[in-house]
Amino acid sequence: MAKSTKSSAKYVDGFLLPVQTSKLKEYKKISDKARKIYMKHGALSYIESMGDDMKIEGMTGFGDYVKHKKNEALVFSFITYKSKADRNRINKIVMADPGLMEDCMGKKMPFDMRKMAMGGFKVFVGE
Repeated sequence: MAKSTKSSAKYVDGFLLPVQTSKLKEYKKISDKARKIYMKHGALSYIESMGDDMKIEGMTGFGDYVKHKKNEALVFSFITYKSKADRNRINKIVMADPGLMEDCMGKKMPFDMRKMAMGGFKVFVGE
């Protein structure tokens, strides 16, 4: 489990994506490697979580946005940073890392990139 931080995270990258349940092991392997690289280069935290309680009465569930299939698990992930500038610096390093890129480039990813939602967020409430 990721180390809890009492940090001053000011920027967050968030991800929501469906992963075929038959490919979760492969996805986890890539995510474990990515987490180590992000943390090594200064990310404050890196969390990958899988949908569990997705139907909340009277609200739109995350799955409704992604339109995932019954054979897909819904993964919600986020990475926290000290600032947007720090996030940009870290992402540049991570994207150039040959160890991670060999797992991603030229291979079929264990999820459909077109169904992944992502974005960068400024923290406005929190530590």
